[in-house]
Amino acid sequence: MFEQFDLDDKLVAATKSVGYKKPTSIQELVLPEAMAGKDVLASAPTGTGKTAAFLLPCLQHLLDYPRTKPGFPRVLILAPTRELATQIYQHAEQLSEHTNIKSGLITGGVNYGSHKEILTSTTDVLIATPGRLLEYIDNEQFDAREIEILVLDEADRMLDMGFADNINRIAGEARWRKQTLLFSATLAGAGIIRFSKDILNEPVFVESHPSRKEKAKTHQWIHLADSKEHKIQLLLNILQQEDVKRAVVFANKRETVQFLAGKLQSHDLANVWLEGEMPQDKRNAAVARVKNNRVNILVATDVAARGLDIDEITHVINFDMPRKADIYVHRIGRTGRAGKKGTAISLVEAHDMVSLGKIERYIDERLSRRIIEELRPQHKEARVPQKKPKTKVKKNAGLSKKQKAIKKAKKAKKAAKKK
Repeated sequence: MFEQFDLDDKLVAATKSVGYKKPTSIQELVLPEAMAGKDVLASAPTGTGKTAAFLLPCLQHLLDYPRTKPGFPRVLILAPTRELATQIYQHAEQLSEHTNIKSGLITGGVNYGSHKEILTSTTDVLIATPGRLLEYIDNEQFDAREIEILVLDEADRMLDMGFADNINRIAGEARWRKQTLLFSATLAGAGIIRFSKDILNEPVFVESHPSRKEKAKTHQWIHLADSKEHKIQLLLNILQQEDVKRAVVFANKRETVQFLAGKLQSHDLANVWLEGEMPQDKRNAAVARVKNNRVNILVATDVAARGLDIDEITHVINFDMPRKADIYVHRIGRTGRAGKKGTAISLVEAHDMVSLGKIERYIDERLSRRIIEELRPQHKEARVPQKKPKTKVKKNAGLSKKQKAIKKAKKAKKAAKKK
């Protein structure tokens, strides 16, 4: 139980109100280290309770060391997307409901005036996306010198999105902080490790291996497609199945998202769509329609792959294969959450086979191939050509025996002169 971590009774009561029964593996690993004031580098799959793993120590710190004067936030949490930042803000509000701790949210896509209260009144915890926050820092509307704890959530995604310089600048502005917590869904590759060395101070490394109950149980397979039209027919067939209760369909471009949304609508498949250029109020309205069961299909670009807080998504369908293998993992992480079963289906054309190969190597699993009989592909699975290893050219290759003898004699003569 959460009492074992010496959390304030108000926070323990909030965990019960939220419905937490016992700590998850990532919470058990992070809470003791974070509450001891150490920097933490943590890796945990999506849907395993990592948000509470960093929020609870932050809130406990604020209760242990109450504010003595009004001012700017003492805890700053950076997230890559508006959706994830909003989700963290909602969790912070829930976990601090029995306290006087005040949280604020700053993201792009909303009117600058809506942040005025956060920037001019006392806020304890600020959740923000890096771009918009840096604008306020540059305009001297936000002072980062009072930040005591800096949290970077889904840091790998922030690096992928090109936020490294922004984060480094913000971290520099908050250089008087006491503690930094960095969370990443994956630590694959050297990028995140190198980045963490500049941000963290002698961190404790924590890697969560969720129990079977916590771990997402997602059934994954692919359907081979002959063409885009074939993919559309496969998509329509899958979405019309009875077991599809709530689905997210991923595409790589916003034009494809809008096209698919119209195509599904024309086949009486009610849906909403989500892409990066949408104003925040329209994004919120789209997600609300799915949450409220008014529609059960969301078509989205990868803006929804992180921080999409919709429960009980039964199916994730990749209409377009993601460009990077780790994005695939984040997409399918929208289903099979908190131990519930989920299904991830990918529609794969011949030109996707290179991407598929990368994904299968990344997850160390060959995705099974399935066929819908009435939509059986006409072509065999495309094979990815293997690169031939470069053969080392032997020295003197192609020389005649006579030429080799002459060369050998010259070499011997040269050696004799040196002596």
